[in-house]
Amino acid sequence: MKKRKTILDIRKMKQDGCKISVLTAYDYPLARIMDEAGIDLILVGDSVATVVSGHDTTLPVTLDEMIYHTRAVVRGSQQALVVADLPFLSYQVDLRDARLSAGRLVKEGGAHAVKLEGGENVAATIAAITAMDVPVMGHIGLTPQSVHRMGGYRVQGRQEEQARQLFADAKAVEDAGAFALVLEGIPRYLARDITQAVSIPTIGIGAGVYCDGQVLVIHDILGLCEKYSPKFIKKYADVSTAIRAGVDSYIREVKEGVFPGAEHSFD
Repeated sequence: MKKRKTILDIRKMKQDGCKISVLTAYDYPLARIMDEAGIDLILVGDSVATVVSGHDTTLPVTLDEMIYHTRAVVRGSQQALVVADLPFLSYQVDLRDARLSAGRLVKEGGAHAVKLEGGENVAATIAAITAMDVPVMGHIGLTPQSVHRMGGYRVQGRQEEQARQLFADAKAVEDAGAFALVLEGIPRYLARDITQAVSIPTIGIGAGVYCDGQVLVIHDILGLCEKYSPKFIKKYADVSTAIRAGVDSYIREVKEGVFPGAEHSFD
């Protein structure tokens, strides 16, 4: 039985200068493959709304749906730390809702930690959740749940005022008790300065090489999600083409009466 990583292991990786590998997944088969490959942390992202369900934003996904996908990922992993996103409207209304939502992701979903978006504005929420012994990962910069306020998926922190606010947000998240911090869609040198300024690990997505770790969506690196193609995505395999070829062959053999053959039939 493999030993599962903990938040202490993830924090120690920053101290030791060891880069942290993170991928986002939503189901048992991909979680199992990623876990066997040795991924450090699996994020069950609310991006399931766009990647799997076909929505234009992450806003529609519900807490119950996040619990369902988290259960599947936890069952598919043995050694990776599993962090689940708190979806929109599950933590913004009041602290009681936030604590209950986080508790459900751990109790019902099996998550080892939760992630939520925001900086100074959610510091009290992070503190309230960590006070009930649920580890929290922060997320600042381009925060997809704020897509309407930001006017789309835009790089954050290019203006001096924005950069100062992101520094304040990072420190607020750290001071509130978060064990790690996602930096999304910010200039690489700003990400470097934030990474050096905080004691907790930073996980970058579209934030450059200076972060303590990196996260991408598994469907993106495998070529399975062509709906969006941000600059920061790198495709490591073309699984979409392989799947299409397999489906084409199946359809052809069914149409031609080749499948099922005798070896696929019972006497």
